[in-house]
Amino acid sequence: MELNTKHRYALWMTLAFLIVVADQLTKWAIVQYIPYLGSVELNSFTNITHQRNFGAAWSLLADAGGWQRWFFVVLATGVSVLISIWLWRIRDGRYLVLATGLALVLGGAVGNLVDRLRLGYVTDFIQVWFGSWPFPSFNVADSAITVGAVLLIIDSLFISGRESTEGS
Repeated sequence: MELNTKHRYALWMTLAFLIVVADQLTKWAIVQYIPYLGSVELNSFTNITHQRNFGAAWSLLADAGGWQRWFFVVLATGVSVLISIWLWRIRDGRYLVLATGLALVLGGAVGNLVDRLRLGYVTDFIQVWFGSWPFPSFNVADSAITVGAVLLIIDSLFISGRESTEGS
């Protein structure tokens, strides 16, 4: 059964929505069951922790004095609108990797946006250790953004644009 273009768009928006739901549910569970700055060791290199990130990735601008909250709210809102428009424009089904990457980035951006609007910070809880050095904590939204970004890079390097050169 071939999906029409509106159904494809709904599919990508549903994926983004499911990322937001998974992100918010896991953050809710962390807040409920792990005390702030507490930690539960899963294995020798992974902890579940409860941290608050007032900045961006790797706590960039976390100590900026508060203005960064609204900067990131505006940035995430703008990026989310642009990605939604982009997904609408590529809804014909020829851009599977690109659309998947965009939907993952959209879901992650909105997941963290919800935290910033509601709380003023993002709840992070996955902590990976490299020897004695902890990688900065992250969450489901951050993971979706990262996987989405990788798919966008793969698409730009190996997929998009090739269809116009293959017929030459």
